[in-house]
Amino acid sequence: MTNSESTSAASQGVGQRWSSRWLFILAAAGSAVGLGNIWKFPYIAGENGGGVFVAIYLGCVAAVGIPIMISEVLLGRQGRSSPIHTMRSLSQCAGASGRWTALGWLGVVTGFLILSYYGVIAGWTLHYVWLSMSGAFAGADGASVGATFDAFLADPWALVFYQTLFMALTIWIVGRGVTRGIEAAIRWFMPLLFLLLLVLFIYSLNSGGFAQDWAFMFDLKWDAVSSDTVLIAMGQAFFTLSLGMGTMMAYGAYVPEDANLGTTVVSIAALDTFIAIAAGLVIFPIVFANGLEVGQGPGLTFVTLPLAFSQMPFGEVFGGIFFLLISFAAITSAISLTEPALSYLVEEYNAKRQRVALSLGVICWLLGLGTVFSFNIWSDMMIVGDLNFFGFLDYLSQNIMLPLGGMLIAFFAMWLLPKELMYKQLGITNPAVGWAWRILAGVVAPVGVLVVFVSTLWPVLASLLGL
Repeated sequence: MTNSESTSAASQGVGQRWSSRWLFILAAAGSAVGLGNIWKFPYIAGENGGGVFVAIYLGCVAAVGIPIMISEVLLGRQGRSSPIHTMRSLSQCAGASGRWTALGWLGVVTGFLILSYYGVIAGWTLHYVWLSMSGAFAGADGASVGATFDAFLADPWALVFYQTLFMALTIWIVGRGVTRGIEAAIRWFMPLLFLLLLVLFIYSLNSGGFAQDWAFMFDLKWDAVSSDTVLIAMGQAFFTLSLGMGTMMAYGAYVPEDANLGTTVVSIAALDTFIAIAAGLVIFPIVFANGLEVGQGPGLTFVTLPLAFSQMPFGEVFGGIFFLLISFAAITSAISLTEPALSYLVEEYNAKRQRVALSLGVICWLLGLGTVFSFNIWSDMMIVGDLNFFGFLDYLSQNIMLPLGGMLIAFFAMWLLPKELMYKQLGITNPAVGWAWRILAGVVAPVGVLVVFVSTLWPVLASLLGL
């Protein structure tokens, strides 16, 4: 493309803005709150020190998560285009190597890979909304609920159907643009998510397991704190905020100039943490009241909880509400995963957003078939070690690409971007405050992520090298 063509294409992104600061906060929080956030944070908090872990986690959010998120949103608002074009223009502005454009590519590709398998897993929640509300689990025992889940995973046609349904909804929303699509969806999904949480919270208060859940999550269990606790808290703080995948850079391109980035990002992190804790106060009283096992990951969501709901009065209704809740969390995350790649293609080829969204959705759907088959006909086909297609994509994106992207974003924003631009974006006028911020966001945060990165990757490398 010529320079004039690039400018014309990029203007499609520049012309779009969030209609309010709070809608950006809701959209970004929706991106951060996903399937894993609903069950994972409460569980790892309870298993790693309860209230002690929560305090450590909040410290990691403040020292690692928030600085990197501010850096990513800052770059997006300064570049006012897709992550790839943003890094291209900002590296030129900074007099840095054009190779920094690869950081934009890294975010776009990471988000696309995650979306390809996320759409499959999220499709399961739609299936379970139907199963719960239709009374399929009424009177079921543990064996039959588990058999239902196993049979579902073994049926590639059923998985493809719900994957297609979820991806079609996602692409339809993002294809309508920021205002008519993403904002309109967020205006409905996020309030409904809060309403469903409230309904289930009131229900959980009367389930008989609330006191045990409170103790599980918030009692100061010092004996459960180990050398890995800080590492686990830091990893959760980074991954839960959707950092390093280009999402916040893409969303940041639509943030109004008068929005204060610091307070805005703090609000996003606070809302994400609040929902994670609220989800724990909703889910685990039901688990404890029924004497069920808490640490089962996806098994908790698709086997244990349906069993618990099947044994409760009005269990079909509340089970359906629960799966609607995580469906809404999934769709808000999927929308954000789509935006980095979509905004780049719209700008690069000066194409209609709806057409690009459809093309992107089809490619992502095709790639997602590999994840579908990983649970049935390809389950024994390993890509690396004991990782099948789904396991490989999940490990590559979550443990390598995301932390690498987060570290590089923080480094570029703090040390390569002209500090006058950074200070202007953040409203910093005091040099001492500026240097303190650069140390926090440019040294402490990326070093924290590096520690998580190396500690996660080292056991795998050691195993492969026979060390």
